Amino acid sequence: MFYIETQDIVKQYGNHTALNGVSIQVPKGCIYGLLGPNGAGKSSLIRIINRITAPDEGKVFMNGRESIADDIFQIGYMPEERGLYKKMKVGEHIIFLARLRGLPAEEARKKANYWLKKFDILSWENKKVEELSKGMQQKIQFIATVIHEPELYILDEPFSGFDPVNAELLKNELLELKAKGKTIILSTHNMESVEELCDEISLIDKSKVVLHGNVKEIRARYRKYIFKLQVAGDGFEMESGHFSILSQSVSNNSTDVRIQRTDEASNSALIQEVAKKYEVISFEEELPSMNDIFIQVVSKPKEK
Repeated sequence: MFYIETQDIVKQYGNHTALNGVSIQVPKGCIYGLLGPNGAGKSSLIRIINRITAPDEGKVFMNGRESIADDIFQIGYMPEERGLYKKMKVGEHIIFLARLRGLPAEEARKKANYWLKKFDILSWENKKVEELSKGMQQKIQFIATVIHEPELYILDEPFSGFDPVNAELLKNELLELKAKGKTIILSTHNMESVEELCDEISLIDKSKVVLHGNVKEIRARYRKYIFKLQVAGDGFEMESGHFSILSQSVSNNSTDVRIQRTDEASNSALIQEVAKKYEVISFEEELPSMNDIFIQVVSKPKEK
């Protein structure tokens, strides 16, 4: 079942078309990557799903029915423009945002205390937001996003400003939410995070969806049949109709080789041919990264 679905969304700002017939289907309980270059239309789609703005055409469905105003209480939204009130104290700010999301005062206080302890920042409870580093402010914004325990989380560039340690902390929190059956839409330029976290993606470019599907299937679809081999011995020399040698390097009585298989050959035929001449230590396919695919798709000339 799709938890969020958009159908043929169109959004225009004056003469600029931000979204042109955009449809996405986000399964319940998955982490869904919303990708695209700056200005592609991602933020416009996020605002429409959040009911901040309305589409000029098209519809948004939530949990199998058309979205209604009260659905905002089932959404946790972390915008790219963080927008915290810098003069407020951290604890008061979290409680204030939790109350806006419908939590009673006492419950908001308890959950704020829980999250401050979990992130090991309880000592900052009475500090003003402006006294916090950018990364620390990120943590406060994330707490405000999750504190009311909604079913849908939308995070726009959540890793911006985080050092590697805190980025890993956030990734673990997202995986924990997924394990609880929550649905997460992740808008990011961090392609490594997409490969680590996302089950499915949609890539928006110039107001249209140009690529969508399961991450593993997409990487396989864009494969170039390049393989990494390690064989025993100093050097690798073979002429074959099954593959061509791209590069090789020798170290410690073994050779690392990159080869590209022909379309007609099979993996088994390739490795059998190599194994007749060399002892094969390791063999694996080199799939393109999501970053490579992103660049390839976005750089491709669009049909008019």
